[in-house]
Amino acid sequence: MLRYLQRFVLVVAAVLSTQLAAAEIAPIQRVLPPEGIEIPAEVRERLEARLAGTKKRLEALRSSPHHADIEVFTKAVELALQLREFYVPKDFAKADWALDEADKRLDSRAESQSPWLTATGTVVQGYYSSIDGSAQPYGLVIPQDHDFEQPCPLYVWLHGRGDKNTDLHFLQERATKPGQVTPKGAIVLHPFGRHCVGWKHAGEIDVLEAIAEVQKRYKIIPNRIVLIGFSMGGAGAWHIGAHYADRWIAVSPGAGFAETARYQRLTPDKYPPEYEQTLWGLYDVPGYVRNLFNTRVIAYSGELDKQIQAARVMEEAYQAEGHKLEHLIGPDVEHKYEPKTLAALMQQIEAVAMKARPQPPKTVHLQTRTTRYGSMHWVRALRLEEHWADARIDGEVVDPKQVRLTTKNVSALGVSLPFDMRGLTVNIDGTKLTAEFNPNLAMGPANFLKVDGIWQPDTTVTFQLNGLAKGVNLQGPIDDAFVDQFLVVVPSGKSKNSAFQAWVDFELNHFVSRWRSLMRGDPPIIRDVELNDEARARTNLILWGDPDSNIVMRRLLQQTPVRFEASRWQFGGQSFDGGQFVPALIYPRLHEEGGLSGHYLVLNSGLTFREGHDRTNSLQNPKLPDWAIIDISRPPDAFAPGRIHDAGFFDEAWQLKGSVKGPTP
Repeated sequence: MLRYLQRFVLVVAAVLSTQLAAAEIAPIQRVLPPEGIEIPAEVRERLEARLAGTKKRLEALRSSPHHADIEVFTKAVELALQLREFYVPKDFAKADWALDEADKRLDSRAESQSPWLTATGTVVQGYYSSIDGSAQPYGLVIPQDHDFEQPCPLYVWLHGRGDKNTDLHFLQERATKPGQVTPKGAIVLHPFGRHCVGWKHAGEIDVLEAIAEVQKRYKIIPNRIVLIGFSMGGAGAWHIGAHYADRWIAVSPGAGFAETARYQRLTPDKYPPEYEQTLWGLYDVPGYVRNLFNTRVIAYSGELDKQIQAARVMEEAYQAEGHKLEHLIGPDVEHKYEPKTLAALMQQIEAVAMKARPQPPKTVHLQTRTTRYGSMHWVRALRLEEHWADARIDGEVVDPKQVRLTTKNVSALGVSLPFDMRGLTVNIDGTKLTAEFNPNLAMGPANFLKVDGIWQPDTTVTFQLNGLAKGVNLQGPIDDAFVDQFLVVVPSGKSKNSAFQAWVDFELNHFVSRWRSLMRGDPPIIRDVELNDEARARTNLILWGDPDSNIVMRRLLQQTPVRFEASRWQFGGQSFDGGQFVPALIYPRLHEEGGLSGHYLVLNSGLTFREGHDRTNSLQNPKLPDWAIIDISRPPDAFAPGRIHDAGFFDEAWQLKGSVKGPTP
């Protein structure tokens, strides 16, 4: 969790002194969350004093269990004060309420009590994110007659878009309102999802981590978890439901969107660059539709709702694969649930949730475009023949000693069944093989590799990491580095190029402030001179600057296809003036002693979607692929960090595809 790095979490302004040049770049107006009303001086002074006192008490109990359950309240007030997230005068009382709740919990912890863990009704709790170490909140609805000793189903409700529903407002709402879905005999989880990022990026991981935290605290039946949401939450239910279909006994998306181009009514003449269209494949659900055949999906739409479009698109996707989507339509309503139809929907879902599905399922369907989403029940795509093209594995357990698989665009796969697989025959695309296991493992998984078009067993535990190859969680694009633990390494020196230095100052500050406002946490930051082996052991490294200014980049740049000499960047056989061009890329990081570390290096980039894309969650997709050359003679704005001179993907061996465009004379 990088908790040990908190002493290094710095304000970028304190690290970087060259702010005058950066100030010449026009500031970018924040969209999410919108800026609220002016905070009266006396209110600010009072709340800041209260906050400081509560945080001091909290720090004294840092080693105490369930610390995040308290910190979510102080963080909510701190962000509201710093980012002006009060929208009407009565919102100031919410800050007092949050600090009251934190103080009550601190009083309980001082007596080694945690009464909120055994409370019923509406409850708010928290956990520490594995991505940035921040305290993230979630809400629960616990039935009043709940038996804490008996396992029960879990319903995961994904909320709709609320631009102003930041931590403070989310916490109070979840502490006082049960929501629309309160099934009998089940706990309901309301994840926060990092506020308003369409349940993508860190918001997607928030759902998974909140579920994991609830499973630690309560007795949840693991194969009776329901995913349901409406509007933005419906979009989240579509994509999270499809990407992780084996986790849900049922999925019910309400309204929302399921893809980008048609939802945005884009015509080919208005399409973005081809690489951005390719990246739609990360979240566009029709490309993952076969995954949904692993679970029960019941879509809901209001008859008059424009967002019925999402279900219509998915009906087409189902039909193209020979299936039919269950779709309930609320008569004569627009963007809301019609009460009788909602009741019928919940009745159907509850009937499904009452029956645990067989384990393992006899049949499994995996469809993906990236190894980021390459797992489904007992099969896993470990490598693809080509990323961002349609890839599939369809499997069947014929009997306890025989499995049949058919594949498309998959070059390595794994089979892991919850029974003795010794002697198991695996028929892959007509080739019969016997499962073999690494001698260091008691049993499984059984891995298979396609060599010259022929499938064969592979018993090397980490074969997918032997050699530079795209594989599980090492496939890009740039934004992929920010869904796992990362560490921002900032330069202690200065670049010899003043224009580049000004760009770095601006973009680094932009990344830090945007992560704080949009992703609701502080990105872990460390200076290059302070990075040690412990700090970089299990994390993606985000390097800013150039080798003249950042000693870590100077040491690690040789692991990438980029070189730097005499203030010029060398990439793809081209030479770029370091005062005008900046390379941004993601690349696998090597261990110092050689071999892949399983983590990334990122050069000079944060999240690639920006404020101009926040107007609709459907546009909060990655905007840059694996690498880009940025022309900084055009200043950063709400849509890009500069003019994108060239950009592209690496191939399956992390080598350049085609040529790199040279600098314009």
